[in-house]
Amino acid sequence: MGRIVASDFRPAWWLPGPHLQTLWPTLARVRPRLPLTRRRVELADGDFIDLRLGPATGPRVVVIHGLEGDLNSHYTGTLLEVLAGAGYTPVFMHLRGCSGEPNRLERSYHSGSSDDLAQVLAALAADPEGPPLAAIGFSLGGNLLLKYLGETDAPLLGTAIAVSVPFVLRDAMLRLELGFSRVYRGYLVDKLRAAFRRKFSERPCPVPVEIDRIRDFNQFDDQVTAPLCGFAGVFDYYSRASSRGYLGGIRTPTLVVHARDDPFMFPSTVPFDHELGPGVTLELSRRGGHVGFVSGALPFRPVYWLEGRILRHLAEHRIPDSSRGARGGHRAGAMP
Repeated sequence: MGRIVASDFRPAWWLPGPHLQTLWPTLARVRPRLPLTRRRVELADGDFIDLRLGPATGPRVVVIHGLEGDLNSHYTGTLLEVLAGAGYTPVFMHLRGCSGEPNRLERSYHSGSSDDLAQVLAALAADPEGPPLAAIGFSLGGNLLLKYLGETDAPLLGTAIAVSVPFVLRDAMLRLELGFSRVYRGYLVDKLRAAFRRKFSERPCPVPVEIDRIRDFNQFDDQVTAPLCGFAGVFDYYSRASSRGYLGGIRTPTLVVHARDDPFMFPSTVPFDHELGPGVTLELSRRGGHVGFVSGALPFRPVYWLEGRILRHLAEHRIPDSSRGARGGHRAGAMP
């Protein structure tokens, strides 16, 4: 069984609530521009995944974005720069269809597309460096990372970190219909509709859908995600793609960082300790919002606590260079 521990995160006094914690880094944080090279991974179904690789300075760490995220998301470009500065080689994984070029198939990514992650990790593991040291997933990306770890007998990772995970997708859909959280729902559904229009502007959509009439996640996932991705309907999708049911199978050392006031979920969405596999440490804070976790005494000197917590976890699982073998220096999926 895994464990639940209290986080040492303390929110900035000037960002007291979940919405300020969620919105501040999105609106106020400067995005750095780390030089990146492109790599394409061909998938078994004829589609592709695009990666962006930072300077090769040490063990590789895969970063997986959230719903409609990209390199401009506040938590991605900044983290890639932090990882490179700490002696890691960041590998940014664009989910299917999110790299600026429409993917080849009618289906796109979804919250449970762990098969895509499995193929990307297999391609990286075949390199001379061997499997990546770690993967870090945010929100939707964290959900599919946990699903991959729980359903895979020998994950091709030494360790993992998942942040602000929607453990139960139906809960997230319902929570985003309440109060101020409807602002996030409206913003994200607008982005999903825009992505749909771009993709099917030059090809026919194989399912009948009036995209301009879709107003919420339940409608989008029922009319678009489920039929295009092979699910029987929206609740089949939510049931099979939610990570909470896979947590018990995780043996890989995995840190899950979550705030109880996350405005994308209910407090009851958080799993109990008996649901966690032996590799999982669920670190809970009372405050922090959704991928927020901003501390610091002054507004002009914010401290992005999450990045420091990620580096501490990676350092605990990094094997010194002198101990590395010829193919990467760590045993993927091994317990410490």
